Amino acid sequence: MDADVIVIGAGLAGLQAARTLQEEGLTVTVLEGAGEVGGRVRTDRVDGFLVDRGFQILNPAYPAVRDFIDVPALRLQRFGVGVVVRNGRGLTTLAHPLRHPRLLPETLRSGYVTPGEVFALARWLAPTLIRETASSRATDDMTLAAALDAAGVTGPLRRNVLDTFLSGVLADASGTTSANFVRLLLRAFAFGAPGLPAQGMQALPEQMAAQLNRAPLTELRVTTVRDTGGGVEVETDAGVMGGRMAVVAAGPVEAAELTGMTAPAMNGLTTWWFSAPESPLGQKFLLLDASGPAGGPAGPVVHAAVVSEAAPSYAPAGRHLVEATTLLDSKGGGADEAAVRRDLERMYGTSVTVWELIARHEIPRTLPAQPPPLIDRRTQRVGDHVFVAGDHRDTASINGALTSGDRAARAVAGLLRGPNQA
Repeated sequence: MDADVIVIGAGLAGLQAARTLQEEGLTVTVLEGAGEVGGRVRTDRVDGFLVDRGFQILNPAYPAVRDFIDVPALRLQRFGVGVVVRNGRGLTTLAHPLRHPRLLPETLRSGYVTPGEVFALARWLAPTLIRETASSRATDDMTLAAALDAAGVTGPLRRNVLDTFLSGVLADASGTTSANFVRLLLRAFAFGAPGLPAQGMQALPEQMAAQLNRAPLTELRVTTVRDTGGGVEVETDAGVMGGRMAVVAAGPVEAAELTGMTAPAMNGLTTWWFSAPESPLGQKFLLLDASGPAGGPAGPVVHAAVVSEAAPSYAPAGRHLVEATTLLDSKGGGADEAAVRRDLERMYGTSVTVWELIARHEIPRTLPAQPPPLIDRRTQRVGDHVFVAGDHRDTASINGALTSGDRAARAVAGLLRGPNQA
């Protein structure tokens, strides 16, 4: 046999599965159809800029990131914990009071922070803030919109900040995501300061791959996975490989095609990347729009950011990198460059005529949809010798991908050791 375990897919779940299997003393072969590792976590280099495929950030407060990733080695460049909001009157900043105490007066004067709504939000979040996971699984779940309505979070903070911010995080503006999942995400934002690695988000999977004894085999597409009864056969463009077990850690849709599982619904977005000669906003916060007639965005852009303010390594000297995100499931789905530029000009209050569009990434499979009820430990064994790993088997996040990969690997290792060696 070629290896004890064949891992299909060199995204975060596959790489974590391979690392855990290696730690368990097993031989592992990782197969990847693309030319590089990373899966959905990839970075392009364009004219001296680092351009991630999709606006992605690494939150060091995620439990799996703390457990499995050497964050200091990535030289994380952190965003501010808060947002800047554009409305008809101008710009205002809402910031985490403990991380940015000097901005507390502006936050309180913003008009978005009313005592009743803040108390209602805190009461809704409290169980998850106090205890990381048990509360999210032990309580009844419902859609995010229904949960916030029931909690009384219905004022300007909800309409103009929370809904817009979360739509960008979830790649979904429908409000139908699991409320318990969103609680876990907000917990991570409350306790962590997300950022970007100095060499781009792809530095994360590259760090993981560098720790493997066998480098992943890239540009090797898997077409079939067969459970033979005594092991597995994996058919690739270059021939057939054999192993004792397989972990299918391809993308959610690709994994379903290889295993016969039902593919999850996927949420999508488009990221637009502009080179600007000057920074339109000298702050490290996301910019949200609250100029719509009922609050929230007035146009297709759900958020924007001067990425180079938070992560200077993302832009060459003398230039700035500005990112804008539109959603594929809303009015932003059909947005063209002219509409995005109009939005950015209004949101930043400056001309964008000289900004150069350097990349546009349309990503229809950004994240698996996470409807209620939250099931963050989905079945991974799909055959006697085949397991599946990925954020679609856990939670739709970097944390979910890492956790799922580790969980699948430990189950496989336990089976291969047998009951007398466990």
